[in-house]
Amino acid sequence: MAAQPSIQTRPAQPYVGIPSTVTMDQIGEVLPALHPEVFGWLEAHGIAPAGPPLWKYNLISMEAAMEIEVAVPTAELAAADQRIQAGEIPAGRYATVVHVGHPAELMQATADLLAWAEEQGLQFDMAPEGRGERWVARLEEYLTDPAEQPDMSRWETRLAFRLAGPLK
Repeated sequence: MAAQPSIQTRPAQPYVGIPSTVTMDQIGEVLPALHPEVFGWLEAHGIAPAGPPLWKYNLISMEAAMEIEVAVPTAELAAADQRIQAGEIPAGRYATVVHVGHPAELMQATADLLAWAEEQGLQFDMAPEGRGERWVARLEEYLTDPAEQPDMSRWETRLAFRLAGPLK
């Protein structure tokens, strides 16, 4: 792992997003196309983003459909509609790392973060559920604006996975 993981305590963070059910094969095709829709909704409602766009993985299953939200943080909880949902990423301790590189490398960066947490004796705030793992907060935060940095090998993505247990 190029960057050293760390544990961060984060406050609760409101967001708006579009929930999506996709397979691993569909992620790169379906989810990036939803970002402009979320940003357009924010602009139409006069709401400024309060952080970088993100994907919130709610249900992980490498073999079946996954539940992922394409989202943008907001300063306050917004009134949602049928397409755009509002939520709150919970406060807590998060295992985090910033990956610099092509998005295709994020699976390995994720595996490295999971292995690091296991070595540290940390447990994530997730539970097995039928066809996969239900996560309270497993985030990919996209720190690089592709319009400003077209070289995907230089993109920065922060992984932030909520840990189980008290906030200490």
